[in-house]
Parts: sequence; structure tokens; C-alpha cells
Amino acid sequence: MEQIVYNHILVRFGELSTKGKNRNEFIRKLSDNIRQCCSDMPDLRYERTHDRLYIHLNGMDPNPLMDRLKDVFGISSYSLAVKVESDIEAIKKTAYQMSIQSDEDTFKVETRRNDKQFLMISDEVNRAVATVILKNSDKKVDVHHPKLRIQIEIRKECTYIMCWTVKGAQGYPVGVGGKALLLLSGGIDSPVAGYLTMKRGVEIEAVHFASPPYTSNAAKQKVLDLASKISGYQGKIKVHVIPFTEAQLAIYENCDESYAITIMRRMMVRIAERIASANKCLALVTGESVGQVASQTLESMQTINDVTKMPILRPVVTYDKIEIIELAKKIGTYETSILPFEDCCTIFDPKNPVTKPKIERAVKLEEKFDFESLLDECVKNEEVIVVKPVKENKNLF
Repeated sequence: MEQIVYNHILVRFGELSTKGKNRNEFIRKLSDNIRQCCSDMPDLRYERTHDRLYIHLNGMDPNPLMDRLKDVFGISSYSLAVKVESDIEAIKKTAYQMSIQSDEDTFKVETRRNDKQFLMISDEVNRAVATVILKNSDKKVDVHHPKLRIQIEIRKECTYIMCWTVKGAQGYPVGVGGKALLLLSGGIDSPVAGYLTMKRGVEIEAVHFASPPYTSNAAKQKVLDLASKISGYQGKIKVHVIPFTEAQLAIYENCDESYAITIMRRMMVRIAERIASANKCLALVTGESVGQVASQTLESMQTINDVTKMPILRPVVTYDKIEIIELAKKIGTYETSILPFEDCCTIFDPKNPVTKPKIERAVKLEEKFDFESLLDECVKNEEVIVVKPVKENKNLF
């Protein structure tokens, strides 16, 4: 019997189905993101319906595309499919061919009948296909734990038949939730926070604070590499590198050592707010987690938040370190994050940082020096770098 040639990929939507009036916009954005992801595959053809996206392979090897789709947010699942006529004989023939090409010994047939005018109901289709397989092979039906699931979707114009499904990245399509600015350090937490933000449909830019010569070019490159690793989920990331040395030195010259980290983070948020506003970002994003370090108590967060009216998103705020590390490994940032290049948050790390800073005390310390001119200089001298996924990455938007 002839070998089955898969000619389509069927993409199913996830949370998009709950979005009511915004549904069409979400689906359009997901479709655009998939097209961008596959922009170097010009032979592909796309067909969008209210609940599915069909990608016609046009003879292309499906494996590279299947690999890329794993990291497109907004996809619930997807399957390699064969498109046939909506005719029961064609359906039975193709489903049988699929089954005998599989080594699995148990199966189940599942039919979704979108065309209610089709002459057989779903259960009748299931039985007709299963009967052919049972009569012509040694396979057995297992409706509870089948090793092979033959899925049939009957539409008026055609039918799609599949036998295995890949779980998608879930979430919302990047871009439907606006844009935010990620405070990206060289650590483990902030890249994970960026990933989780994109998963909720929010596009990100990043700001990184460098303190040369106390921080090295290697430390800067480490951050750009981290940005590159997570950029595959949205295509590219604009990174704003801020020279922070003079501001940081002024903080340590004029402020109590115990408050140095608090004041430094307040300055970073002030700068980040300026960068965000200039680039139409609606929120800031950090990798802070409650209680993980002394500067991440609720009192510290309140004191840091006081300098901005812009929302600060903290996606990993309730995660413990083990959970964050596991997620960093999953998205491929962990090994880069643990490279031994220090960032500006660690080189001047005080011995006894205050854990419950007061807003009034922070304001008094900041009155000791002209920080506004220092911040102006930081923003004036920013370096903007656009990073994309490295070629060997599987996430190639």
C-alpha cells in the first residue's frame, strides 16, 4: 500500500477561544506571528478559520516547521495532517493507511464533524473507520488509553486526518497585550520574567544597566546572549544599554550603605520609566521574587515602586528559586545566566542591606545629590542594540 504523505499542519488555538469580541484580533495576530516565524519558507500556504489555522506544506519537509511552532505563543496544539475529500471511503482508506504505518498495537478513532450535513454522525464515522482497521490488521481498540489516536475533522469542503498531536506553547500571541520594558540583568530570574511576560501576549523591550570598568564587555555580551535566547518567542528584542557607573558611584558616595541597593533600584526604575515612555511601553517588568533576597521584601518593593506611576510587573514574584531555575533550563537561559560575569547589582553589594526601607528615608538620602542630572546623562548616552535569535536556535522568527 502507498506511503502516506502528510500535506498539511493543523494548528489549534488555546486560550483565544475565551476572548469573545477580541477573538478575531487574537487569531489574526497569531497568524501573523506564525507567518513571521516561517518567513524563510515561502512555499507555505495558510488558511484561517474561526477555530483553526491550516498550513499547506506544498511538498516541504514538515520537521523544521513542526519544531518552530513549539515556541509560538497562542498555539494550543498542532498536528501533521492529510487533507482528503469529505467522502467516507476516502476517509476510511487514508485512516487505515495511517494506522498500518504505525507500530502501535492499540488505537482509538475520534471524529469532529464540523459539517453537520455530512451523512454520518461522528460515532458512525468512528465505527466505520475502526472496523476497517480491525478487519485488516492486528491492532485492537482501546478507548481509554490508546497508543495511537486517529483524529478526523470533517468539514464541508474537505476532511483532515491526523494520528499524533504536539502540545503548543499555550498563552496569548505576542503583541496582543501591548509592550513592556524588561529590566534585564545577567542573572537567572529576569530572562524567565521576560519569557513569562511574552507568554501573556506582551511584547518586550529590555533595558540593561552596565557599570564599566567595574563590569566587563563579557558581562554585557552575556546579557545580549540572554536577550537573544528569549527573542525567539517574539522575533527580536531591542536592548537599551545604560551606562550607570557615574550614577552608581554617586549613590555609594552620598547614601548610607544599607540603603545603597534601595536607592540604586529607585534610580533604575526612574531611568527605565523614561526609556519605556519614549518607546511606547506601558509597563516595566522585573525578575523580583518576594523574599528571595534582602532587597525583595514587600517593604522594598513599595519603596522602589514609589518613584513611578508606571505599573511594574513581576511575573516570578511567587516562584521559589528552584521553580525559576527549572523554567530557565526549559527555555535555555540557565547555562548562560550562571556564567561568572558580574553585573552592576552585585559588584557593590553591601554587607547589611536594609530589608524594610522607608520611603521617607530614601527621599532624604536622594536629596543629598543631584541625581536628576546623572539620570539625564545616563539616558542621553544609552546604546540601543537589536538582537535576534542566533541561527542555530530553533526559534527562528
